[in-house]
Amino acid sequence: MSEPKKKQLRTIDAPFVAPGPSGVAIRDRLKHLTDVDDKVLRLAGAHLGRLASLDLKNRCADGLAHNSDTWAARKQGLTAGSSSRWAGSITKATHDQWALSRRCQLAHIQALEAGVRTLMHRLSQPIGQKGTKRAPGGYRSRGEWFNKSRRLATLEHRLDVARAEREAGVVHVARGGRRLINNRHNLQAAQLTAEQWRQRWEAERWFLAADGESGKRFGNETIRVTPDGEVGIRLPAPLDHLANSKHGRYVLAARVQFRHRSAEWRDRIEDNRAVAYRIHLDAERGRWYLTASWTRPAVQTVPLQTARSEGMIGVDTNADHFAAYRLDRHGNPVGDPKRFFYNLSGNADHRDAQVRHAISQLLRWADRCGVKAIGLENLDFAAEKTREKHGRRKRFRQLVSGIPTGKLKARLVSMASEHGLSIVAVDPAYTSMWGDQHWKKPLTSK
Repeated sequence: MSEPKKKQLRTIDAPFVAPGPSGVAIRDRLKHLTDVDDKVLRLAGAHLGRLASLDLKNRCADGLAHNSDTWAARKQGLTAGSSSRWAGSITKATHDQWALSRRCQLAHIQALEAGVRTLMHRLSQPIGQKGTKRAPGGYRSRGEWFNKSRRLATLEHRLDVARAEREAGVVHVARGGRRLINNRHNLQAAQLTAEQWRQRWEAERWFLAADGESGKRFGNETIRVTPDGEVGIRLPAPLDHLANSKHGRYVLAARVQFRHRSAEWRDRIEDNRAVAYRIHLDAERGRWYLTASWTRPAVQTVPLQTARSEGMIGVDTNADHFAAYRLDRHGNPVGDPKRFFYNLSGNADHRDAQVRHAISQLLRWADRCGVKAIGLENLDFAAEKTREKHGRRKRFRQLVSGIPTGKLKARLVSMASEHGLSIVAVDPAYTSMWGDQHWKKPLTSK
């Protein structure tokens, strides 16, 4: 008898040290605002928000025909109703939003293409044909085959429309967010009144953001924050009559005190380096916040051998916890494994807080272990969530979708850099096969 052919395995990508964060953002609440302060912020935000909406409409109308001349014309048209610096911030935000919509449009097209390929393959298989690890089989019944053929026609139509829109440069953008738009049509499910929804919708569409400028006083001429926390805003031209300071500026009664990275922020503004600011209202709580952000120069990552010299912490991401094991410099486990749990149910703020709390526990344990790096699987479930791929396995699709891969990697890299730890990205290929062959028995026995 001939020996069975061995399964052809793809080449495993080499691990690499992930680059560190490229920017910083800190936030503080604007406390003790007077009624006049609140009125001025609302008027300025609403006025600039209308200009931003108009500019986004014009940018979307330009489509792929956009160039430097149309950008200059848009900025010139906005300057008369605000100022040159406000117009620059608005047009830059518009460009970023349009570019993000284009990237999302491309991702949507790729997801549709993956769904169409899977449906076409399964529809071409005989009914009842069993699948393999490499390819799914046919559908279970003629009724399911018929329903999937109708879904294929629907996806193909959506794909044709999406491709045509991309070629024409058409994007669909909603300032304020589509979630709020959908909530308006079902206020009872969103647990909102019409007035509450209107307040949130207007607050999300306001615009009070200014880019930093190196060499200018305290790094920003439009929204200026002094080292002692005084916040001053250059009002748009139509609101100059509301100014309470020189040169059409309005100084708020609130003082900000950044608790996090305050020394780094103060060093930047005292050196007149660029700092961008954004003022926004949390309509649900009725609180105003100020966010400061700036970029960092690219930092050269440490060599992989240096990161592994003192051992590592190997981390496996699961739907409700991190599974971590300390490894020596040869990759062998040391001590007992650890689990750091999080709960990803609830709203986005709750999920984000849970992830940050679990990462904080993981980093503190890594500090106690004395390692210099954390190894993490370079996961990407972008193409693994569709019902065409996993069929009726709705629970599994929810499980995969619940693992915060993208947010986790960004959070972990950013927070680990503050602890002096490097993140080593590892190819996740065959980890289940390798673990079942080498580690399942010793780790489950006494």
